[in-house]
Amino acid sequence: MEKVLVLIVGAGPSGLAVAACLSQLSIPYCIVEREDCSASLWRKRTYDRLKLHLAKEFCELPHMSYPSDTPTYINKEQFVRYVDAYVDHFNIFPKYSTSVESCKYDEVSNCWDVMAHDKVTGLVIEYTARFLVVATGENSEGIIPEIPGLHDFPGEVIHSSGYKSWNNYAGKEVLVIGCGNSGMEIAYDLASHGVETSVVIRSPVHVMTKGLINLGMKLVNWRLPVKFVDFIIVTLANIRYGDLSKYGIIRPNMGPFLLKAKTGRSAVIDVGTVDLIKKGVIKVLSSVSCIREDSIEFEDGKNCCFDSIVFATGYKSTANRWLKNGEGLLNESGMPKREFPNHWKGENGLYCVGLAMKGLSGISCDAKTVAADIKSIVDSMGSFY
Repeated sequence: MEKVLVLIVGAGPSGLAVAACLSQLSIPYCIVEREDCSASLWRKRTYDRLKLHLAKEFCELPHMSYPSDTPTYINKEQFVRYVDAYVDHFNIFPKYSTSVESCKYDEVSNCWDVMAHDKVTGLVIEYTARFLVVATGENSEGIIPEIPGLHDFPGEVIHSSGYKSWNNYAGKEVLVIGCGNSGMEIAYDLASHGVETSVVIRSPVHVMTKGLINLGMKLVNWRLPVKFVDFIIVTLANIRYGDLSKYGIIRPNMGPFLLKAKTGRSAVIDVGTVDLIKKGVIKVLSSVSCIREDSIEFEDGKNCCFDSIVFATGYKSTANRWLKNGEGLLNESGMPKREFPNHWKGENGLYCVGLAMKGLSGISCDAKTVAADIKSIVDSMGSFY
């Protein structure tokens, strides 16, 4: 059994950010991670061509900037190097391969009782923590929706977290389901290398360039009204792309920045996908109705055959599987009950970081706020216990 002041669950960017902020305030902590490395989503479950879609100044973790020679838009490898440097700089030592199985608040000891499993030794570890920080992220587990007949599909079916590059699909016909950033970029990666590619676009979506989103971020930071910023950005996007509805891409009624703030849904940053859609290289299809072996039927009546399906249908939080007594902080989907910016604190020393659907900039804000709150409580206690 280990008695700790603060237990951080998760060593992705969220958990590392909290650890760094606590270090700056001289607050002791312990950080556990179920995988065998930090930032496992970035290292293991992202495609090869991935780049951050926001400029680097919006993607920094607390108290450490990127090196001065880092390009404006950094790729996957550069971000992983930054994370490794961050871990070294703040002397963060996560306990890897340690999976939290259950966590419950004890009203007698006023602490969180945590049961964890060491995946290497097989031992059970018990922690008692005064403060608990849920930093397991919004993207703990990929979502594959239930579609009639999917289990009978003879080809490969993967979630986008398992996709690496077009090389594995040469000579095949691939259906990408999902029109978020992952889906649209995977479709581009496939089609631009000669793979027969179709994409299912089920919902209205904003398509933007990196430059437009970067401009919008700056305008929002200058305190311009979000609706005014949206008007500017959407007008410029319409000038850039024209009417995309005839290609199966319909813009939401709500502007991109307000939509992000209200629902967490991001605009799609175009990497060249729209041009291939306009040229007919990438086919746009409606929602899937059912699957009959390798034949897929769509809601508009079309019927097509494919060799592989890539589900770019998002992720979900898995915090509710192990966290008990967290009802005041998280809903049934493992996401904060309260809206940003009041989402981060629960009862009895329970916090969450990185669940506000605000990206890396939101993680930085959360981590600083949580660390400062813990510091204020510790100071008022007069001692750690």
